[in-house]
Amino acid sequence: MTAPRLEVDLVKLGHNARTLVARLGQRGIAVTAVTKGTLGCAAIAHELVRAGVAGLGDSRIENIEALREAGVTAPITLIRSPMLSQVDRVVAHADVSANTESAVLRRLSAAAVTQGRLHGVLLMVESGDLREGILPPDLAGVVDEVHRLPGLRLDGVGTNLACQSGVVPSGRNMGDLSHLVATVETATGVDIDRVSGGNSANLEWAFGATDVGRVNDLRLGEAILLGREALHRRPVDGLHTDAFTLVAEVIEAQVKPSLPWGAIAQNAFGETVAVRDRGEVRQAILALGRQDVDTGGLVPPVGIEILGASSDHLVLDTGTLDLPVGAEVRFGVDYTALLGAMTSPFVAEVVLDAQTCS
Repeated sequence: MTAPRLEVDLVKLGHNARTLVARLGQRGIAVTAVTKGTLGCAAIAHELVRAGVAGLGDSRIENIEALREAGVTAPITLIRSPMLSQVDRVVAHADVSANTESAVLRRLSAAAVTQGRLHGVLLMVESGDLREGILPPDLAGVVDEVHRLPGLRLDGVGTNLACQSGVVPSGRNMGDLSHLVATVETATGVDIDRVSGGNSANLEWAFGATDVGRVNDLRLGEAILLGREALHRRPVDGLHTDAFTLVAEVIEAQVKPSLPWGAIAQNAFGETVAVRDRGEVRQAILALGRQDVDTGGLVPPVGIEILGASSDHLVLDTGTLDLPVGAEVRFGVDYTALLGAMTSPFVAEVVLDAQTCS
């Protein structure tokens, strides 16, 4: 089998999704499964839908188009604000899009009218993380605007935390969101059905809150894909953390000194590397590099240490293990490594028991 490759265990992904759907469902919260880390892999999307998620979310219209082409019919939300240059594609393929700008709303409206479609709008509110979001005092006016624009329907209100600044979802900011929704409903006379409170960073709050208020939807990617919450990267009880495995092949295996020799300057990435003397080491080089994956997000097997990475090579200290040329090494991945591997044209995706992502 080719390497490098990313192996995907659909059984574990389905278990993670079903578990989260059930646990959050007890709190009145639906799950929108975020697929942006899977590059439009239809096999994964179909498994998540079978697991009972309310819909899918993705940040790239290209991924959404790939899912539609592969026959995925579940509701899909574009979770990044549409580019003006892509509004026609967004209306054609996404049921809902996250929005913050009136200029985009007007163009979505025009595209929806032209296509004879009704496009849903999820208005994103700023809650302190200082990424995307309408300032709370301005929300009622934008709700009114959506209500007036032909071809658009208000799907709901959402917010996002812990992505840009690391602001923690809490009883206070989630309570503020619920209060804002009620206030805007009173001011506009428009019912807001969907309140999307955030992402995998919200799980600690969602499982522990006495009252989740109006929040009835979470957009979960990392928690489903990697079985971890997104504040401290701790495993979530009952979830698999190894649904994805990156496999790479050894192309050199030698015993070498651990200290480089000669004058030292910056490496190929502008870094000055600190190296400690550990004597001679069993060194293996894999055909995998920074062009393929965020090597800092790889978790090596027990007994193996990553010494460094260039564009095309990953250098390991294999300890007492004697890995011959042609041997394969299996790594766990964090979210950044998963994103990089899935989007690299040099890493094959192999869905166990399905063979491909189509």
